[in-house]
Amino acid sequence: MSQATESDVREDGVIDSVSGPVVTATDLDARMNDVVYVGHEGLMGEVIEIEGDITTIQVYEETSDVSPDEPVEGTGSPLSVDLGPGMLDAIYDGVQRPLDVLEEKMGSPYLDRGVDAPGIDLEKTWEFTPTVEAGDEVGPTDIVGTVPETPSIEHKVMVPPDFEGGEVVATESGNFTPDETVVELANGEAITMHQEWPVRQQRPAEEKQTPTTPLISGQRVLDGLFPIAKGGTAAIPGPFGSGKTVTQHQLAKWADADIVIYVGCGERGNEMTEVIEDFPELEDPTTGNALMDRTCLIANTSNMPVAARESCVYTGITIAEYFRDMGYDVALMADSTSRWAEAMREISSRLEEMPGEEGYPAYLAARLSEFYERAGYFENINGLHSSISVIGAVSPPGGDFSEPVTQNTLRIVKTFWALDADLAERRHFPSINWNESYSLYRDQLDPWFVENVREDWPEKRQWGIDTLDEEAELQEIVQLVGKDALPEDQQLTLEVARYLREAWLQQNAFHPTDTYCEPEKTYRILDAIRTFNDEAFDALDAGIPVEELSDLDAVPRLNRIGVQEDYNEYIDELEADIESEIQELY
Repeated sequence: MSQATESDVREDGVIDSVSGPVVTATDLDARMNDVVYVGHEGLMGEVIEIEGDITTIQVYEETSDVSPDEPVEGTGSPLSVDLGPGMLDAIYDGVQRPLDVLEEKMGSPYLDRGVDAPGIDLEKTWEFTPTVEAGDEVGPTDIVGTVPETPSIEHKVMVPPDFEGGEVVATESGNFTPDETVVELANGEAITMHQEWPVRQQRPAEEKQTPTTPLISGQRVLDGLFPIAKGGTAAIPGPFGSGKTVTQHQLAKWADADIVIYVGCGERGNEMTEVIEDFPELEDPTTGNALMDRTCLIANTSNMPVAARESCVYTGITIAEYFRDMGYDVALMADSTSRWAEAMREISSRLEEMPGEEGYPAYLAARLSEFYERAGYFENINGLHSSISVIGAVSPPGGDFSEPVTQNTLRIVKTFWALDADLAERRHFPSINWNESYSLYRDQLDPWFVENVREDWPEKRQWGIDTLDEEAELQEIVQLVGKDALPEDQQLTLEVARYLREAWLQQNAFHPTDTYCEPEKTYRILDAIRTFNDEAFDALDAGIPVEELSDLDAVPRLNRIGVQEDYNEYIDELEADIESEIQELY
């Protein structure tokens, strides 16, 4: 979190009233969104409303024992994040205070109020290597040097977006702290490795473009049926226990993004503890280094102050935009946007604003769209192309997708992965309901799959969708009259659809081989099921009973393709066995 120097801070006003995280002050010289320090303990807050002489502040810490007539100090600057080397492999709270530094300051994991620390270590030195030399012209966001931040990621030092730029007059390689000048410009501007940026203001880009490359997740149900583009937006709504967090963990580990920003927004403390303990232990499957080398965690649990929860998604997306400007593809996981919306609802009620549907503020949809709109595939000002993909979990009460947060999110995002408690109870994971989910990126991503996987990818996928749709219709009849009452061709369709569900859509996140499925393997599993389908229907037309086709010895081996390392050889052999066994029935 950006800090104000002592000379910047001035005692401006006094507290008038305190209502939970909302404090009103009088005689405060401040602007909207300015950071202020409240009370004798200096609790951090942000100005959210000014009416006459009354300034309303949302405080990012617990306000018990804060009383009227205590001082309020203004900084004159908005809520900003510190940007520079040291953000990766870090764990922050909702306003970018590093939790490990706070714990060290306090000597215990229980944090006192008013404790603060900069978002990056301003005393640490980093090895800077310039990529420009005297006489070069540079502009906003142009890269002037590099720093080996982690074994996986090279940090690119840029001209800040709000600098004018100009001719380089001096630069040198060496070890510098983030605030030391590394490049001097002819107009007097000094470029350091440290930037600050207001979290509620989008970092500028040249142009947002239509994404045409998928964010490969390694999850068959996502890549095969409901792909998301690099620079796309997705929502994962689902009730408690349906697998939202595990799905996001899988995406964080396996998605082919360069940088992962994981925002734990109001989740239970035990879930966030699991993330904080597990992520540092995970190995990055791409590089073999620690996964945290390309990950930034923002932990704001449900027992932390509600106001900080409201700001944590802005902190996350601003850090994502900073890495986007370097040319990296960034994936941001927000878990969960429902808790964020609940924080907005609580603050709105404290402000006595007119409530909207189910008590949420009337501007709920606008805030959600402002957040998701910061995702995209961009041409940056410096000419680099990069993306921010945003995947937001939604926690509708009781799994009711008609509630306002889910409905407003659906109007904004283009990919919808609907988690189903019934599937989770049947131990079908990922428990994504293929009848309710959708992706609006499918058509624009098909050319990539045709070029990089197989030419008939769209046709095979459509066959799978049609078969699953037909199964859904037939299941209604089966519930009434039983499977045996169906014609034989429909009974066979149900058998094929069962293998689509069990062999293709189901995936074991804890199996070392099945946890990740490359697009080629996703295609080949579907193709193997299609082979069984075509051979079986030909045999059925020739008069072979459906019972004999269902009892083939080779067919159940379809369910074991996912765990095969050498899947090509296994599938070739399996398809040959299916064909030969069916031929023997003639």
